[in-house]
Amino acid sequence: MYETIGIWVGAFFTLAIYSFLYKENPIYRLAEHLVVGISLGYTMAITYDITLKPRLIEPLLSGNHWILLVPAVLGILYITRFIPGIAWLSRYPIAFLMGTAMGVSFPLTLKTDVLRQLEAAMQPFYMSGMPWHEIFGNIVMIFGTLAALIYFFFSKPHKGLFFGTGSKIGIWVIMLGFGATFGFTVMGRISLLIGRIQYLLGDWLHLIE
Repeated sequence: MYETIGIWVGAFFTLAIYSFLYKENPIYRLAEHLVVGISLGYTMAITYDITLKPRLIEPLLSGNHWILLVPAVLGILYITRFIPGIAWLSRYPIAFLMGTAMGVSFPLTLKTDVLRQLEAAMQPFYMSGMPWHEIFGNIVMIFGTLAALIYFFFSKPHKGLFFGTGSKIGIWVIMLGFGATFGFTVMGRISLLIGRIQYLLGDWLHLIE
């Protein structure tokens, strides 16, 4: 019984969300607000259960980790954002979070987005026993990378054989990259749509197995 009710509720809200394709309506807004509210409530409960309780409350109650009062106070200062008289206090945890995140993420981002990309681009054109399609792929990747870099080199005008032709090839390489990324995103969204259709036609209406 409960499983059947859950299937009908899921089907109703699926159709309520897709009703936006016709036009915005009260049923869509109801589903939208429920999604946002339930997601926020679930996130708060999970945050308390896996973060606040084991990493702050329980260590403080044990009496051995008083240093945790520092992040606790910084977290409480976020709430002052909603109090007009002392709203300026919320700037301290925001500044601390941004500074810490910048310091931690910068070397990681440099490693993943720069150094790893440089490693991947430093491929030999040819090695003994390498199949021809790998040789061709390495050549395309190396010259495509150089062409894209030339396009973003603004110290010289994009004219002539090297900078002019290179920048034009770079535009095509960049557009191919953007197109592949967009296509991958669309494929992901279509797979979600297929999953919902299978749910409606299979679990709900039992028209497909």
